[in-house]
Amino acid sequence: MADLLREPVEYAVAVERYLAAAGIGVESRRVYRIALAGWAWALADRPVPSGAGRRRAQPPVLPLALLDDPRTPGRLGAHFAARSARARTANRELSALRGALAWWRAQGWLRTDPTAGLAPAALPGDAPAALTPDQVAAVLALAAPLRDQVCWHLVYESNASIERLLALDVGDIDVSGRRGRGRADGLRWGSGAARLLPLLLVSRAGGPLLLTDRRAPAGTPTVDRCPLTGRGRLSYRRAAELFTAATGALDPAGRGWTLRQLRLAGTARRTSPQR
Repeated sequence: MADLLREPVEYAVAVERYLAAAGIGVESRRVYRIALAGWAWALADRPVPSGAGRRRAQPPVLPLALLDDPRTPGRLGAHFAARSARARTANRELSALRGALAWWRAQGWLRTDPTAGLAPAALPGDAPAALTPDQVAAVLALAAPLRDQVCWHLVYESNASIERLLALDVGDIDVSGRRGRGRADGLRWGSGAARLLPLLLVSRAGGPLLLTDRRAPAGTPTVDRCPLTGRGRLSYRRAAELFTAATGALDPAGRGWTLRQLRLAGTARRTSPQR
């Protein structure tokens, strides 16, 4: 823990410290690492290599303190504008950097937020809309497996990213307090998840909270495998597929809805004026 809290000199080392403390799964860490490495080119005021060249290129080695440089907001803004044609990708990369910056500032390693002036890139007009309250009620009333019901209630009630929820372990759950503990400190959920979680955790002593239906493939990291059943951690892709398939009959278009639409509905509920 002392090594984790010691201020790093290099940006890349700070990235690894953040990912180690972020409480996200192996695949999510890989995606975040790629996104955060991409920002190193902007910090060095150099163009990001494209195509196959980007996969082979080593990001520049930089001091973390460069993020407090007065010139950095302009460099990050130019980099973000150049990538905003791919709005969803650019916004994910911005979200990854902001999450890291918030953690670094909480450690006292940085003083400023060089992304403060950046607004998310506009999404295409067909961006998914949040589910309506009636649609949410229909989703949460579905006769779905207990694991899926817990997942959906957490997505709707917690305001946490879906990646963070899928990275939860049994030990991260304080059932009586309706909250996360340890690395999940700060996570809260509502009465729906609070009612279902004790049922899901019966006879569960450890391992991932949300599991696949089958045993994990050989080579799966121990952290992503249930020590009792050998089943693996539920992935984002599989969780999304299950939700879309389950909601196909509810969607007037017949396509099914997305977990992101469910999360947006929860955000809208929390931010709407109270009557």
